[in-house]
Amino acid sequence: MNILVATPQLPYPPRQGTTIRNYNLIRGLAQRHTIDLLTFLAPGEELTADNPLLTLCRRVACVQQPTRTVRARALATLTTLTPDMGLRLESPTMHALITSWTQQRRYDAVQIEGIELVQYGLAVAGRRRNHQRPALIFDDHNCEYLLQERNAFTDLRQPQRWPAAAYSVIQWRKLRRYEAAAMQGADAVVAVSAADCAALQRLGATAPITVVPNGIDVTHYRPPTPAPPPAPTLVFTGKMDYRPNIDAVLWFAQQVLPRILAQAPDVRFQIVGMNPHARLDVLRNHPAIEITGAVADTRPYLQQAGVYVIPMRVGGGTRFKALEAMACAAPIVSTTLGVEGIGVRNGQEMLLADTPEEFAIAVLRILADAAGSGVLRRQLGAQGRRFVEAHYAWETIIPHLENVLIAASR
Repeated sequence: MNILVATPQLPYPPRQGTTIRNYNLIRGLAQRHTIDLLTFLAPGEELTADNPLLTLCRRVACVQQPTRTVRARALATLTTLTPDMGLRLESPTMHALITSWTQQRRYDAVQIEGIELVQYGLAVAGRRRNHQRPALIFDDHNCEYLLQERNAFTDLRQPQRWPAAAYSVIQWRKLRRYEAAAMQGADAVVAVSAADCAALQRLGATAPITVVPNGIDVTHYRPPTPAPPPAPTLVFTGKMDYRPNIDAVLWFAQQVLPRILAQAPDVRFQIVGMNPHARLDVLRNHPAIEITGAVADTRPYLQQAGVYVIPMRVGGGTRFKALEAMACAAPIVSTTLGVEGIGVRNGQEMLLADTPEEFAIAVLRILADAAGSGVLRRQLGAQGRRFVEAHYAWETIIPHLENVLIAASR
């Protein structure tokens, strides 16, 4: 098949969730199909000659991300029906490229990666006549209206966050219409979890929706050999200007960590990830907390964690952080939402806890086990690793996406 893929960021290097998914989908599809790539470049970013995308893809074209002022965003929020995410990457240059490429070549499918690029997919769909190819595939990396709905209800609990809650309510309403329109224009829709799939179906989708979850490179993420002695270190990884991650670490640091420190005063909490938001500044002087910022490789942090924590209260999709930690055989404590749609079992692959008290007890249980026999720690790590190998290796996932592409392009 000839497939045109459009992505909101340069997929390589794969530093965070969107680029990890996009790079590995492209890499997997390129083994048996011809891929052309249209993508955006962040400020200061460039496509270098040694980028593997140039080998994986027949051709690659990059467009600089457009810039928007805060004033322009605020005005659009009040005056348009298009959600903020639908305006973020609006570019005449990208419109011209996707038009010329689809007119010059016969593609079997155009694959749109994420809601930020929906307008380009709808433009392709609008030019189709009599079911002529290319088929349009919309890969919805998150059910975005559901994410904003959850953001709104979380922020409403804190009066100082009410302006953010108001923003989320507005975006939530806009995103319902926008995601529904995206699905109406597509020949097939891809969701990353069963929960996201169900939420999208509630919008009245007519196109078939298939779950193609996020995956993990099980050879890249693996347990350390030999295993290091467990340390009283609690680790969280993620892009730290992402709102659900910010909420997670603030909740954990303020509601859970004091309960842990009361019984285990030597414990340290590491927040590992790029672009720490200013909202995290309140944690910087805490003697038990380290905010690392961007690191070259998160694997050493995962492999050495006394406990890996996923204290998510907002969000959706399939979380790469959970898959990465399980692949590294880290002992994990997560909220139920933190591993929504992954299918893990409490007490088997990890421990699940949703209140501050329960979360602290679960963390202390693993720390106490590590200081003793270590049976629980080894059991959780081994079963998590086996679970990921069986269900979330990219080699297992790519054929599901191929089936979607083949069915839609017939």
